[in-house]
Amino acid sequence: MLINSLLKGKKVRLTSLNEEDFSKIYEWYNDAYSLRLFDTIPSYPYSQEHISNWIKDKQKSSNDYVFAIRNIANDDFLGYIDLNSISWNNRVATLSIGIGASDVRGKGYGTEAMQLILEFGFHELNLHRIQLSVLSYNEPAIGLYEKVGFVKEGCFREYVQRDGKKYDMYLYGILYGEWIKLNKG
Repeated sequence: MLINSLLKGKKVRLTSLNEEDFSKIYEWYNDAYSLRLFDTIPSYPYSQEHISNWIKDKQKSSNDYVFAIRNIANDDFLGYIDLNSISWNNRVATLSIGIGASDVRGKGYGTEAMQLILEFGFHELNLHRIQLSVLSYNEPAIGLYEKVGFVKEGCFREYVQRDGKKYDMYLYGILYGEWIKLNKG
């Protein structure tokens, strides 16, 4: 289903990130559980300044589009989503999403945010391919990606080590034609 209002669905809307959001992201990046879902980097407590500079650099880049995910009902900041590392000549972008607070996961916010960012990427940015990577143990994220139409394309075997165990990194992608076919009617 195509969303009729750009960047706004029934449950969430995508907006710019503001300074108040940075402190929430800082909290998530200092929570080992959340960080291990978001990234492959060691669970290391970064400073607020580091997180702030990272986001501001993304906001300045012409190859990154980063958005806050906000609950329409109360305007709460739920997470962030971005299209990054855009290869304009190939019309390819990498997608990242982070729903930080565990009490809002599994309520459909991520699904709608993904639908909104895919529409933005394919219709506004004229992308042909959107891709992402996900750790094999992040089953809720894998379910989300497959639900919105991403196809598993490959695997980096034993990519990351956590607590003495190796995990694979799965590679997913969705092409414009596939997305259009899924969203007819």
